[in-house]
Amino acid sequence: MKKQIEIKVMGQKFVVRSESSEEYINEVAQYVDQKMNEVVKSSNAVASLNVAILAAMNIADEFMKYKMQKEKQWSSAEKKIKDVIELIDLQA
Repeated sequence: MKKQIEIKVMGQKFVVRSESSEEYINEVAQYVDQKMNEVVKSSNAVASLNVAILAAMNIADEFMKYKMQKEKQWSSAEKKIKDVIELIDLQA
């Protein structure tokens, strides 16, 4: 069941409806707030929309890099598994 959770990002309060725990939603909100504050400190962006878009781009960049890294690790694991299977087949 979805519950309403109040969060604060960039000094603005929002009410989020989610089935996730309040702790998790607060952790996500803190992460977004941190990323937005980083954008404010490192750029000349002052408009909330610009800050939000730049923060979203930074978060998406982190996610894409993480996803590519996991895909490479998965491919490497699959190759190793296939190599082990081939070795087992040769021994049989």
